[in-house]
Amino acid sequence: MSAAAERALPSAPGPMDGLTEAEAARRLADTGRNEVAARRPAPLRTRILAQLRDPLILVLLGAVVLTLAIRDHPDAIVIALVVVVNTTVGVVQEIRADNAVAALSALSAPHAHVRRGGAGRSVPATEVVPGDVLVLGEGDIVAADAELAEASALLLDESMLTGESVPVDKAAGAALSAGTVVVRGRGVASVTATGAASALGRIAALLDDRREPTPLQRRLASLGRVLAAVTLALCVLVFALGLVRGLPPGTMAVTAISLAVAAVPESLPAVVTLALALGARRMVARHALVRRLPAVETLGSVSVLATDKTGTLTEGRMVVERIWTPAGAVELTGMGYEPEGEVLAGGRPADAPALDPVRELLTVTSLCNDAALRPPDDPESGARWTALGDPMEAALLTAAAKAGLPGRPELAADRPRTAEAPFDSLRKRMTTLHTDGRPGRVLVCLKGAPEAVLDPAVLDEPPDALEHARQEAARLAGHGYRVLAAASGVRDDVPDPVTAAESRLTLRGLVALHDPPRATAATTLADCRAAGITPVLITGDHPATARAIAVRVGLVPGTGVRTPADSEEGGTGDGGRVVTGADVAEGRVADLTAVRVFARTDPQQKLEIVEAWRTRGAVTAMTGDGVNDGPALHRADIGVAMGARGTEVARQAADLVLTDDELSTVVTAVEEGRRVYDNIRRFLVYGMAGGAAEILVMLTGPFLGLPLPLRAGQILWINLLTHGLTGVAMGAEPAAPGTMRRPPRPPSQHILGGGAWQRLLLLGVLVTAASLGAALAARGLGLAWQSVLFTALLAAQLGVVLGLRARLLTRQNPFLPLAVLASALLGAAALYVPFLRSVLETEALGAAGLGLAALGGPVGFFAARLLRTAFRPSGPEAAGAPEGSVDPAGRDRTSALR
Repeated sequence: MSAAAERALPSAPGPMDGLTEAEAARRLADTGRNEVAARRPAPLRTRILAQLRDPLILVLLGAVVLTLAIRDHPDAIVIALVVVVNTTVGVVQEIRADNAVAALSALSAPHAHVRRGGAGRSVPATEVVPGDVLVLGEGDIVAADAELAEASALLLDESMLTGESVPVDKAAGAALSAGTVVVRGRGVASVTATGAASALGRIAALLDDRREPTPLQRRLASLGRVLAAVTLALCVLVFALGLVRGLPPGTMAVTAISLAVAAVPESLPAVVTLALALGARRMVARHALVRRLPAVETLGSVSVLATDKTGTLTEGRMVVERIWTPAGAVELTGMGYEPEGEVLAGGRPADAPALDPVRELLTVTSLCNDAALRPPDDPESGARWTALGDPMEAALLTAAAKAGLPGRPELAADRPRTAEAPFDSLRKRMTTLHTDGRPGRVLVCLKGAPEAVLDPAVLDEPPDALEHARQEAARLAGHGYRVLAAASGVRDDVPDPVTAAESRLTLRGLVALHDPPRATAATTLADCRAAGITPVLITGDHPATARAIAVRVGLVPGTGVRTPADSEEGGTGDGGRVVTGADVAEGRVADLTAVRVFARTDPQQKLEIVEAWRTRGAVTAMTGDGVNDGPALHRADIGVAMGARGTEVARQAADLVLTDDELSTVVTAVEEGRRVYDNIRRFLVYGMAGGAAEILVMLTGPFLGLPLPLRAGQILWINLLTHGLTGVAMGAEPAAPGTMRRPPRPPSQHILGGGAWQRLLLLGVLVTAASLGAALAARGLGLAWQSVLFTALLAAQLGVVLGLRARLLTRQNPFLPLAVLASALLGAAALYVPFLRSVLETEALGAAGLGLAALGGPVGFFAARLLRTAFRPSGPEAAGAPEGSVDPAGRDRTSALR
């Protein structure tokens, strides 16, 4: 606070002189720093161990041991490198995200203004202690819980704590909460609680540091256990069959281990990590910061989006939308505090007869006003106008500019203010006195709540006119508007006190203010519904306001014309049902998941709502920016915090931070999550189909007269080429057409559910048939059948990887065709490079043998193209979606296919 503001406060008695520096230091040592205990960053070794505990990584570490056992050091190095890269990328992403969130924390105000020893000084907010005297002014953040001792027109924004969008006036004796913001007036308060003992700290204590596995982690863990069991079974089976056929135990041991390695898609962690990292990178470019890498995929599973209202669905800025005067009603266009818009009467620009009474009203509300509008420093930067002071008063100034009135400084210069009676919670009105330009004449300007202004003791109006005005005020309030009434009059003498002037005034009209929906809110919610995601509004605001916003953004049907009393009861009607926090607390709601709009909720009730959806089997995303949102953000499967206006508690509790505060960014993130999951499933189909083909070749080949179809080195070389470059390149594939026009997948669906395992088995059989067919034909022609089989198996798998592409000829991922080409060249090198030919025990093929082997490529390609749609869910919701789907209630739409 400035020195001038400090001097403007009344002189404090002894107790309000504040603590001495010595006493403050002693209390700081006793109570600790005034900060919510932040979650300590995990040490590097803990992060690394967390990555290495992944079941698939454990399988890969086992594969390293197996390859070392058969002395295949190059393959052991490759697999170990995959483990190292996966771990490094995961750890680096977590650290980078934590650092970025730490940078966002700099948005918080770091200092507080206190009195110590009778003198004002600025101290770090973390050093405020119980008993300190806080000196508060406009723009200050209340550093700790406190009891207000003195106040002058003090108005606080408590939306970060309560969710209430309208600032609250505070009088002496009122309790102040840490984290709230002074939007108008001045005050002196005595600190009662700091740190964990404050309201902010108590809410933060609801956070549970334990993190549950994401859907992807659960699915991959399940797959890892299956693969581990399959690996062990294959080792035993192949080894036993070899011994039965009389083959040397050493040879069969090496072959069995090689097949076991082939059964494990060892590049899966690299594919997963690359897909998640690319998704995180794309999200950052589109204003979404991922704090935990697996959260990228979890977004793709989201079936319920629980959003708050203020600043998320709405602009977070008050706007005058309607004005009623005894002469008629008008509407105002424009958004935010920018003085740009029109005054419309009957849908057309208002003419002079309609505009004159509106200007009279807005002149009164501009003079009876303490706010100011600040233009952007650089208009070319796209920055917006901002409000200084009460947001509602700033909105009145914006409306006056739209009506063609001069700014408040010009009006105040023409009619200087001589006295005032500030707004307070008891009178619910503000009155100012101004010179009227004529000697001895005083202009009285008054504005306030309709019930405090539309009073016969205040207004000199006929009873029927007052009743009509009250009905208009009730109608506007029913639409969710914040309604103010304005009046004025001229006196021949100077009233003393000022409140003596609050009689025999003329009603100028009513002003309806609103925190309007964001321009993108309705479209964003429509996109959510098209993607099978159920949006739910959870706010601490008034039920009528919540319903009005819900109707305007299309969240619930109806006109929203309901009385506040009806809204408080949570009844049903055209506007849809609104349930209050009291309804939830008293158990009056049988099924929380049947409600789409919640109002007047507290942090514990938000937790109950999120938990109800999760119990039903939904994957929940929760958006929020306030301290009160922190526990629900943490409990939801995906917590989404606002980065620009959000609190530190919200950012720390979230998995995703939106740096642009746009809800539409969540939809973009959901699409990225679905793309990532689709690519992982696509790789699994490809990689495990190839592994199945190799196993089937080794198991069925001997029955067709091919004693040892492939040698251990050949199996590992195919595995390296197919699961290496090409497999990793699949992680960068773009989203399939129609990705956001299908419902989310079932939360309980296995990662190979929804037809994936059928496809991979059929692909494995077809690839096996094509490869063995080429080998048998080569044997009949007297060619090197084992080398033909080796090459055909490789070619067929490379054909499959191209055939599985969702966008066949896309240029968005050129790495995949380049990787296929590189793998094909390395496969040819195994036939024609002497060193590789010696190591892998292959033979150079002529034109006939190479032609037979090359036929495996088209077979694999067309088989993959045909099978892409064979197990796809039917109906319009499945457009472009080979994966399983689920409706918002969690019912699997493809269960019949599995």
